[in-house]
Amino acid sequence: MSMKIDVEARSARAREAFEQGYNCSQAVVVAYADVLGQDADALALLVQPLGGGMGRLREVCGAVSGMFMVSHVAHRGVSATDRQARTRIYSGVQLLADRYRKECGSIVCRELLGLKQHSDAPVPEERTPEYYKRRPCSEYVAFAARLVGEYLNEQSEG
Repeated sequence: MSMKIDVEARSARAREAFEQGYNCSQAVVVAYADVLGQDADALALLVQPLGGGMGRLREVCGAVSGMFMVSHVAHRGVSATDRQARTRIYSGVQLLADRYRKECGSIVCRELLGLKQHSDAPVPEERTPEYYKRRPCSEYVAFAARLVGEYLNEQSEG
């Protein structure tokens, strides 16, 4: 990867996608569709199950999962079973998780949202102005998109 990422533009693009109805994971991934070399609609469908902390199970935050999906671009291997590439990818995932955790306190959806239950009904909430006022997800999405852009820039420089 050799292009310099405008992290603020990607962050804004991810926030806008989320506020247009994409789930948290989709929003981060579609903000980087061109970098991934994939169609944004196809990517959005692929990662759709990851929203709400994996299908509203409130596990790993969807924005974090989307960030991980994008991060692999910096370390593409020659095959899907390339162990050295996988090691670099996993190292990047762990680094990003640590950075996200340090800033946001957790990478777990329910913890980020202050929820007591371990999962929610599978029906996504209606996206109303009230929804956006009481959910910090736009901020988490924007941060994940910014963080992965910074990571990609670091990897392309060094």
